[in-house]
Amino acid sequence: MEIPADLPDRLLGVIANPILPILVIIAIAGVLMRLIDQAVRRIVAALFEREVNEGTSRDLSASEVAKRVDTLDGLVTRTIHVFILLIALVMILGELSFDIGPAVAGLGIVGIAVGFGAQSLVRDFFNGALILIENQFSLGDVITVAGITGVVEDFSLRRTTLRDLSGVVHTVPNGEIAVTSNQTRSWSRVNENIQVAYDTDMDRAIEVVNEVGRSLAQDPIWKDRVLEPPSVLRVNSLDESGVTLKVIGSVRASEQWAVAGELRRRLLTAFAGAGIEIPFPHRVVISRDGGAPAAGDERAV
Repeated sequence: MEIPADLPDRLLGVIANPILPILVIIAIAGVLMRLIDQAVRRIVAALFEREVNEGTSRDLSASEVAKRVDTLDGLVTRTIHVFILLIALVMILGELSFDIGPAVAGLGIVGIAVGFGAQSLVRDFFNGALILIENQFSLGDVITVAGITGVVEDFSLRRTTLRDLSGVVHTVPNGEIAVTSNQTRSWSRVNENIQVAYDTDMDRAIEVVNEVGRSLAQDPIWKDRVLEPPSVLRVNSLDESGVTLKVIGSVRASEQWAVAGELRRRLLTAFAGAGIEIPFPHRVVISRDGGAPAAGDERAV
């Protein structure tokens, strides 16, 4: 079989066009993706480092910070990789002499349509990334978002899953989260309004409340939960039925409800022993037939 004399020229032509340009496009795309990976990793790590040193993320462990960096880094790099690969594919098709004009126009129309339809999805991911960086909440925190209060059972870049006190599970898109109220960040506070009757010796009542707070903080069962014993901060208000004392104390995160319940239980017992009355509403009943006065909390006139 006779080999054509121009075979080397033909092979060089094929290699030069289109194989060589295609290889160059692939190589450039690969280099760009590698550079993007390194740049995004550094930027995300720098953002988290700033939050760890100055912001709320300083409460996170090193493993938790690393996990959040990986999550955000993976999202950003994958998104940029898709764009780079699409551009490289279009350029390769052009080198293969395909008419890419209609395809590019079609992709543009589809992109616009998808962009309008995915606005909320993009907002969810963007807001989720900010929540990760700023450490607004973590798994197990009790938070209020979008009018819903519950324990954070799951969190992703797109949505947050909460379980409320009734056991109902709520899924909240991160784009709907405008304000986050975290009730269990680092420490919490017992904040109670305790009312006593007007004829009560206020100094004695304050002494009893403070003593109950100290005994609660020293109890072996409760002392690890209480950071600062509950005590009377001030006489908060003079109400219709009694005097209200503001009682506050610091406790470990998520322990405020249990400590407050135990404090109220102990105050009931202490007030009863000290003869301090907790006021309650009284009703005056006017008897038209001259009958005997009503019993209980109703005083007949």
